[in-house]
Parts: sequence; structure tokens; C-alpha cells
Amino acid sequence: MGNHQSGSIPLVITEPPQEELCSYDAGQHWSERYDVEVPVTYPKKGPCSKELMPAMTVVELLQLAAKKRGSKAALYQEPPSKVALGKDKRWPPPLPRNEWRVWTWQKYYDDVRKFAKAAIKVGFVQHDATTIFGLNAPEWMISGLGTMTAAGKCSGVYPTDTAEQFQYKAHHSRSSLVVVESEAHLKLVESVVDDIPYCKAVVIWAGPAAKPEIARKDGSSVKVFTFDAFLELGGKMPDSQLEERISKIKPGHVCSLIYTSGTTGAPKAVMVTHDNIVYESKVVMTMGISAVGASSDDEERILSYLPLSHVAGQMVDVICPVVVSAIRPGYCTVYFARPYDLKVGSIGERLRDVKPTIFLGVPRVWEKIAEKIKAVGARVTGFKKKIATWAKSKGLEYQENLQIGGTGARPSMYDLADKIVLSKVKANLGLAEMKFGFTGAAPIAVETLEYFGALGININEVYGMSECTGATTWSTDGAHSWGSVGYALSGMEVRIFKVNGSEKTECPRTKNLHGPQPEECKGEICMRGRHIMAGYLANPDMGPEHVEEIKRKNREAIDSFGWLHSGDMGVKDFRGMIKIVGRYKELIIGAGGENIAPVPIEDEIKKNCEGVVSNVLMIGDIRKFNTCLITLACKGATGEKAGTNELDGPAASLVPGVTTIEQAAASEQFLSFIEDAIKDTNNNGQVCPSNASKIGKFTILPIDFSVEGDELTSTFKSKRGVIEKKYAKAIDAMYLTEGGSMFVPYVG
Repeated sequence: MGNHQSGSIPLVITEPPQEELCSYDAGQHWSERYDVEVPVTYPKKGPCSKELMPAMTVVELLQLAAKKRGSKAALYQEPPSKVALGKDKRWPPPLPRNEWRVWTWQKYYDDVRKFAKAAIKVGFVQHDATTIFGLNAPEWMISGLGTMTAAGKCSGVYPTDTAEQFQYKAHHSRSSLVVVESEAHLKLVESVVDDIPYCKAVVIWAGPAAKPEIARKDGSSVKVFTFDAFLELGGKMPDSQLEERISKIKPGHVCSLIYTSGTTGAPKAVMVTHDNIVYESKVVMTMGISAVGASSDDEERILSYLPLSHVAGQMVDVICPVVVSAIRPGYCTVYFARPYDLKVGSIGERLRDVKPTIFLGVPRVWEKIAEKIKAVGARVTGFKKKIATWAKSKGLEYQENLQIGGTGARPSMYDLADKIVLSKVKANLGLAEMKFGFTGAAPIAVETLEYFGALGININEVYGMSECTGATTWSTDGAHSWGSVGYALSGMEVRIFKVNGSEKTECPRTKNLHGPQPEECKGEICMRGRHIMAGYLANPDMGPEHVEEIKRKNREAIDSFGWLHSGDMGVKDFRGMIKIVGRYKELIIGAGGENIAPVPIEDEIKKNCEGVVSNVLMIGDIRKFNTCLITLACKGATGEKAGTNELDGPAASLVPGVTTIEQAAASEQFLSFIEDAIKDTNNNGQVCPSNASKIGKFTILPIDFSVEGDELTSTFKSKRGVIEKKYAKAIDAMYLTEGGSMFVPYVG
């Protein structure tokens, strides 16, 4: 993965003196209006200035991609009917490419235009929204870009959303068009049709339109189209109306709504403008991953599997391929994973088939891949085991040398280790041709990064949020440090502030990014730039209280000088590298008023119970001591699904005869293993700097956390508030048990 020659020195980032990259006057730097046009705030100088990177719309970018790379493949998908999951939960082998559905860049652009014209035909007006409900598919992307081309904004719904969640988002976004995947989705729309008053038409892409319209109680109706029929409708329309509509689109207009997870209260709709997402994608694809599309013969490949309703899915899967194909010498093709890959754990087969050159994996995905490799490695013995261990030691040494400040040197015999072991492992994973692998959306353990580093794979950490259109800080193979989320991307400002009401004081730089952090260096990570959202959307039809509530949330998010407040606690070192040390909303405030960051403690317990424990969630806010909820590694647990109660991997072999969660919770040997891991964590001053941060009790839950169980977001972050409420009885039971064993049996 590294691109350094033996003895070379990796790039060292040294920040210029702190100065404003852009001019921000005191005032309001957000809006709650659905029809807002946000002025583009250009950096005063540099590659992202107005002179060197003028603002443009997504539509203009797509036009360039089609013109430049019209005959090249843009989208590939196996026909869903040919790869359906069998009743025995087995999946068919990969189909040959000539059996896949394919869109060239020209066909992709033509279908986007047809969709836009059909939307106009059914009454879609400028600044309207389209709600899209379904798993990743070409039709999802065509609908999203078609909506933007019709001067509207796309609004994705998470595939796991309930009818109530769908109804809220379709209503709140003022969606006049709804696009769904299946008959089940269509029936869901029908069940709430009276409560989505703006909806004029529904389009279904993977099923029949069983009836031409859905009747409302008030006598009105909503038209229903198949996707093909909708495109056919658009194809019959002249281009003149569409061209007139396109001419009205400005870079500062909102093109996408990203709904936050909504762990407490109703989800907020982040308004992303054309310039937000085009600028963000250009910076990432030209400066953050400079090797991508560097040659005219390069076909970059992305595997689309993370939800397109998430900001990372929209940026990486939808917009970044357009950027590469429009402005880089090469081009980019999106390959779609099968709908069940995450649920049944077959994503590895898709990686081996597609061989992506760019791969974004949330931490849970990288962890699952690692677990499978370790399970295979555990069966290797003798001489082969010794060779593998030796090769991985060379891989780890090289990757450590490649970190910022390292020598960049290849260890002796590294090439041999790579040839006989590491390259084969990468090929078996489907990552042999990966130019850039990265992770985001949630914290990742350094141990996971080290593990893949030993295999010759560098995973780059990036950091951001929906409100900043994805990433603000970035790591590269040439400038990274495991445990840091990298440095600010070009044209973006990142500072660490102590915040007291409206007052902000910048924190001094930390001298050691990876040691215990001085309190004066820790503060809130704040960011500014062209990538910051227009604001959270308010729907005035939902009443003045709703509008005032959204305005309040906007003021909390973006202050009077344009700084987006992340809510994350971090530090910054002399090179400009950022490290996250906690989240203010997740900080546990002990009974004595101590601030405790739970994530490092949770990660350390998982590390000490590697392969045995799946999830750890620490409790202790305003409590006399800390406790934690633990889930065990079980068969069928994928993050999407909770799986069974049958132990898997190292958990299943830890104690002979203990094969289920219930047996583990009754086994003194099993419980002693976890208790020892917690005690070791308590005694580790790096993660538990004081007695107030130590854990006193734990319980084992009867099932793992999952998206379906609503304990995890779509990118597998823990919903702490939801979990604490769901398992309140189990938590209370731990606090009612004084003294004795650390373990408290589960109470449901």
C-alpha cells in the first residue's frame, strides 16, 4: 500500500500560521429555508479559491463526465433476480460481467435527464424534494441525480426506517415525488399516503405498479409508475423545459437532504448545496487521493454497499465517480453489492469479484473482515504458521515506518514477505488493487489498523459529519499516524476551542499526539469552509414552534463567525494532525463531576477480549460508579442483524462445552476471562487515568446490538441513548448489587 521507496522520508505536514482562510463577518451563517441560495465562501487564496476552483453545480459536472467518458462504464449491477438469496441462505456465485446490467456514462446521463423531465411533467417544481426509499441500486442514483437536474433536492430514507420515520421525512422534506424499491415499500407509502400531503407521484423500480394511483381520503390521488414507465414519460418530453429549469440552478442551492440518525427526538435534515458536495468531492479526489484516475487508462472501481441516504454514501458512491470521470484523466465505475451482502456476511465475495481501487469501510466492516482472516489463520499450523507470522512482522514494521515522521524504509526481506504471503492475503481479500482504503463515521481501534498494517494494508482515518458534507480531516498513505484522523483538507479550517457560551478560546497545540493529553490542549473540534452545510431544514407548514426549534439547533451548530461546532473533543499537534479524544454528548460525568471518555475504555476491553466480545457500552453518568453492557461474538451477527445466541469464533472455543450466550453467562471460567479483561483495562492509566473512570460491574446481554434492533445507526455507531433506555432494567440491576462479583446476571 505504501508508495515510498527504501530510505525515503514520508511527507510531513507543517501548518502555516493560523490565519483565516476565508472572510467571515459576524452574523448568521445558516438558513432554515428550503429555497435558500447560500453564497459560496471562497478561500482567499490557494487551490480552492475562486480563480482555481470556481463553483459549479452537480448537473454541470455530470454533463462533463458524459461528454468526456460517454462510452465508458459508469454503473454495473448483477440482475437482482439472478442472484437472489436461496432458502438455505446460500448465495449464487458471481455472474460473469457480460450478464450484469451496465450503464455507460452517456446512458447514465440520458436516464438522469429522462427522470428529471418526467418529474417536471408530474408537477415537480424548483426546490421540491424526492424521497428515495430502498437499497443501493442504479435507480437510486438516477433518481437522486435526476432530482438535482430538475432543480430539486434528493432525500434518502434509510432502508431500515419504519413507516413512521418514512412518513416524517417525506412530509418534513416537502417531497412531491417518492421513489421506492419494492412492493413492500409501495404498500408502506400507501399506508401513510394521507400524511404525506406534498406527494404527487410514486415510482417503483423493482416491482410492478399494481395500480395506476393511490387514493387519498380527501378525494385526491397519487400517481404510481414503474421506473421504466417514468423514464419513458420523460423521454417523450422535449428538452426545452428541462434546459430552462437547469438554467435556474445555482451552486448555492440545496441539492441533497441528509437526515441525521435521530437518536433523540426527530431527525434533523442537513441541507447540502451543489457547491458543498462538488467542492468536497473535488478536494478528496484530486488532493486527498491524488493517485486516483491519474492515467487516461485508469478505471477506478467503487463497491457501493453503504447506505446512499448517508452523506458518505452520497459523496463517495454518487458524486466522487462523477468528479473522477469529469476532471481526472481516468474514469470511475460504480459496482453494486448485492442487497443481502452486509446482512449475511458475503461482502468479502463481492470485494474479490469487483477488486475495488477505492474502498470505504466503516470500522465494523473492517473488524468483521479481520475476524474472518483470523479465523482462517487460527487453522494454520507448523511451518506455514511461522512463515505467516514472520511476514506479518515485516508488514507491520514497514507500515510503522510509513507513518508521519517515520523513515519510510522497507525492512530487509520485506519484498519476499510481500511476495509469498502479504500479496496473497490482499488478493484473497479482493484488496490487491486498492489504491486507497479508508474508514470513517465512527472510531476505529488502533489495534485494527495495526492488524491490517501487518498484512500490508494501510487504512486511512478520515473525520467529519453530515453537517460538513462528509470529511474535513484526511489521512493519506504518505501522511498518516494511526489513532489520528489526519489534517484539514485544502481550503478547510479546523481549530480546537474551549467554548464557554458565545466565547471561544483556541487551545494550545499538544506536543505528543498519542500520549495522555493535557487538559488545556483539549477542546471542541470546530471547522469552517465551503463544505459547511446551508443549515438544518425547517418546514413552515409544521408550525412556528417547529421553525423556532430548528433555528435554535442551527444557532447551536454554526456560530456567528461561521464555525461548525462538532460536539467532539479533540487535540491538534504542531503538524496540524487532529486526534479525537471524546465526544461531549457521550462524556460520562461521574458523581464527583469527573469527565470520563467512554470510547477508549470500551475499545480497550474489546482489545483484551479480542474475538470474544462484540460490543461494550459503558454506563455511569451521574452514578456512583461505572458499569458496562457487553455483547458476545455470535453466529449471524453482522451489524445489520443481531444474529443468534450461538457463540462464534474465539468466543465459541474459549471454554470447552460453552457454546451459547446463556452458557457463557453461567460459566465461571468464561466470566473470569471478561472480568480479568476489565480489571486490566481499569489498571491501564492510558485509558483509565483515575479511579473515577474504572468499571465496577458488567452484565452480558442476551443478544448483540444491530441496526434492526435499533441499537446501531446505519453506519454501525452505537445509539447510546436508545441502548440505555432499552436495557434500563439490566442497568438498574447492576447498581442495586453492591460488592461481590463484577458480573451481574442479566435482568430483562
